[in-house]
Amino acid sequence: MTSSNSQQALRAAAGYLLKPIARIMIRGGVNWKEFAEIAKGAFVQAASEDYGIDGRQTNASRVALLTGLSRREVARVRGLTQTSKSETGPDLREGPIPRLLAGWHQDPDFLDASEKPRALPNNAEAGGFRDLLKRYAGDIPPVAFTKELARLGLIEDHGGMLVVRSRNFTPSHSDPDMLRQAGLALHDHASTIAHNLNSERKEGPRFERLVSNLSVSQKTADQFHALLQQEGQKFLEKLDAWLTKKEQAQGRRSGQPARAVRVGAGIYYLQD
Repeated sequence: MTSSNSQQALRAAAGYLLKPIARIMIRGGVNWKEFAEIAKGAFVQAASEDYGIDGRQTNASRVALLTGLSRREVARVRGLTQTSKSETGPDLREGPIPRLLAGWHQDPDFLDASEKPRALPNNAEAGGFRDLLKRYAGDIPPVAFTKELARLGLIEDHGGMLVVRSRNFTPSHSDPDMLRQAGLALHDHASTIAHNLNSERKEGPRFERLVSNLSVSQKTADQFHALLQQEGQKFLEKLDAWLTKKEQAQGRRSGQPARAVRVGAGIYYLQD
């Protein structure tokens, strides 16, 4: 493929990629000028992180050359990026509710003899819900968090014993956790694709596959979606349990801890 054809294909792919993102932005009240500022920040960050020498940040002159921005604009965008990080933090990890539910369903300290999540005493000093909360949700006030879980129908209180009713939690579309989750999902999938398209990568390609069919009825599409929800959830829970066991085993080892890396996998339904 010629350089001209590559550029044309890249622009077409970018337009296709950005269409669903534009829908999210419009629904959230973000106009194209605001999005352009966000895009500037992403370009400056990528150029700064990926093209430095000996692990150092890329200098402003080279960032300007790579991005097409002026050096003054690069400095301005870098300043805004640092301010944004200090005010809100770059944390896009899973929220406390999904972490707590996963821990309740996987951590042996909170399972019964049949490896099912056991009922936990609400106000116990040890081995109860507050221990679970501290381990998986940090320093969130327990009373407020318990009320929120009950409001969402995720737990029930049976005479001071808390029973979990669901492993899965999907926040509302206006919830900041939902938006963080959407950003994380798009980032992770795009990062895998970017890695695989990088001809200078030091590692082999990362697993990234897609199954689709162009000629099925809506009835079949609905059946496929239901199948994916059931079997996909089972598969992801299997992967999650495997990772949790590895994490717990690593935590029990003595000596110098290994460098921590973030890994994961995603399955998604698509329909045009």
